Amino acid sequence: MRHSFDVQVGPIGFRIGSAWSQPIETMEFLYAGYPRAPVPDYTVRLEPPRPWRRLIRPSVSIQGDHVLPEAAPLPLAQALLAAEMGMNLQVALGERRFLLLHAACVERDGRALILTGESGSGKSTMSALLGASGWRFMGDEFVLIEPATGLAHPFPRPVSLKNESIAALTAILPDVRFGPLLRGTPKGDVRHLRPDLAAIANMAATAIPALILFPCFGPPREIREVAASEAFVRLTQASTNYVALGESGFTALTRLVTTLPARAIDYPDTATGIAQIEELWSGL
Repeated sequence: MRHSFDVQVGPIGFRIGSAWSQPIETMEFLYAGYPRAPVPDYTVRLEPPRPWRRLIRPSVSIQGDHVLPEAAPLPLAQALLAAEMGMNLQVALGERRFLLLHAACVERDGRALILTGESGSGKSTMSALLGASGWRFMGDEFVLIEPATGLAHPFPRPVSLKNESIAALTAILPDVRFGPLLRGTPKGDVRHLRPDLAAIANMAATAIPALILFPCFGPPREIREVAASEAFVRLTQASTNYVALGESGFTALTRLVTTLPARAIDYPDTATGIAQIEELWSGL
């Protein structure tokens, strides 16, 4: 590729190649402070779907070690989103060292809080806010559980904020930590938030999972206990490689739900949600 960028995020290294210079320059800004990948595990390529689409109405097709043939190209102005989607795709389809949970994760005192739920549940916004208020941000896209030890490994990629959550975070954090505002994407307005320096500096520091949380944004305040059987089913749905890992995935997931408390919280606003989390955490 004409332009490229290497980055290490936790235990996973990426090489991003592009037919254009702009996406690489944006990635270098967004990942400022991250180490370079000594040996990339995965490659993402941002290519025009046809040769002339590099210059005429330029659009970006996501290619790499793993691809989705039916994925539609994105406008060049949304190349950053394409790169982030491509990185997620490589991990989701290729990673076998860890049990992957589509979840956010924050850490305090060596113990990890895992937040997982459907899109719109608020896990990314909540993890970003917790990361700005005394917790260590470990990731908002995937939690990496090591099957042999049960430890959670950090994967602190930039947080993909969407729509209303953009204003909520830009109001309290310095502008230098944000990438460009991407309007009108398939996910609505998107802006990426770079994790703070502590999260990046400690991306090799694992944590012991301590609490599984299923947040739901919107309903009135409520906290419910989640049985191990229900948590198991929910987490299998949240994992992209549970089936592929076979016995080691089953053992890792069973250990999580039988040794950790699991709770579901409904919250009408982020302040209430944060208070519920602190309440649950203090009672562990």
